Amino acid sequence: MDSIFSYGGVQRVTAVIAKELAKDWDVTIVTFDNPKAENTSLYDLNNANIHYRFFGYPETPRWKELFCKAYSGLFRKVLPQTRLTSDWYSHSSFPSEKQEALAKEMKDGAYDVIIGVHAPLAVRLATCKSQLGDTKLIGWIHNSYEALFGAGSLYIGPELRKHYEYQLQKLYKTIVLCQDDARKYHFPVDVIYNPLTLEPGKPSQGDSKRFLAVGRFSHRHKGFDLLIEAFNIFAKDNKEWTLDIVGEGVEEPLYRKMITDYKLEGRITIHPFTNNIQQYYTNAQVYVLSSRWEGFGLVLVEAMAHGLPIVSSDLPTSKEIMGDFGMYFTNGNVNELAEQLHKATEIEWDKKSEEAIQIAQRFNIQHIIEQWNKIIYNE
Repeated sequence: MDSIFSYGGVQRVTAVIAKELAKDWDVTIVTFDNPKAENTSLYDLNNANIHYRFFGYPETPRWKELFCKAYSGLFRKVLPQTRLTSDWYSHSSFPSEKQEALAKEMKDGAYDVIIGVHAPLAVRLATCKSQLGDTKLIGWIHNSYEALFGAGSLYIGPELRKHYEYQLQKLYKTIVLCQDDARKYHFPVDVIYNPLTLEPGKPSQGDSKRFLAVGRFSHRHKGFDLLIEAFNIFAKDNKEWTLDIVGEGVEEPLYRKMITDYKLEGRITIHPFTNNIQQYYTNAQVYVLSSRWEGFGLVLVEAMAHGLPIVSSDLPTSKEIMGDFGMYFTNGNVNELAEQLHKATEIEWDKKSEEAIQIAQRFNIQHIIEQWNKIIYNE
């Protein structure tokens, strides 16, 4: 995986799955992290028997890099996208020096199973398949299909959809996070939900009049700009409720400016990431997921484990996780979000809280790891 020693939902889920697999398997995490960044206390990794290897790609000669870029441009814009041209593109976008280095790193570990975390690394494994013999190669896709391949994608884009699907088919298995995504791929994939990744703290008492949102401040992804704008509308008719946003990232200056411009400094508070996120769930009354896209809304499960009702954008994965329990607004619609914030202040809270805890129990780590073992053992 790209990084394990940094904050993020993918890192946390990977750590939880790796720790559980390490009870029966010899587990190594190969990461592009700088070795100096190693912090095995993060996600409690220091309490598991897991090995770490740090890997970096070698440089590609400049002449070859230019040649590869030329073919890659042709593939994206001119050539018909067939299995053959896709295979050529896999070599131009991932030159032989890098392929051989990754394959050597994998072969040196003599692994029975290799899981590529995220779509790009899964495709890199597919490119190296012929060099890795009978090793079971698994792709673990953490973003939604639309986020990866939809118009305006910040990740891969529609012009590479066929390429990724051609290459992923070479793997032993491809894992996605919800049934809605599974239906969109043009080849068979397996669905395994993410587990609850933390030990819940004390359940919320439902009397704090606090909304809570948690996530990385990456470009547009979590929709915190939408949430702040909606809260500004909500706050005009409500003088008591507040909003806590927990996270860090590149869009923090934008959010702080919005808060200042709306004169909401006393109503909205931004908090940095913490290893004790449970305290924020315990102290909240309603959780809000304003994301424009999600592979799997892990924070929804965490919030429900603390008994929190949920206001969420109407993402397929949110509806799959929560069903009729969620209070939904049309993705991106600020006015609808403001309306749902208001409705959330009037619900029968105790009943909703009990239902939330029951739903969260479906995502118990033991249930999820059974599904992983079935994939690994080919049962």
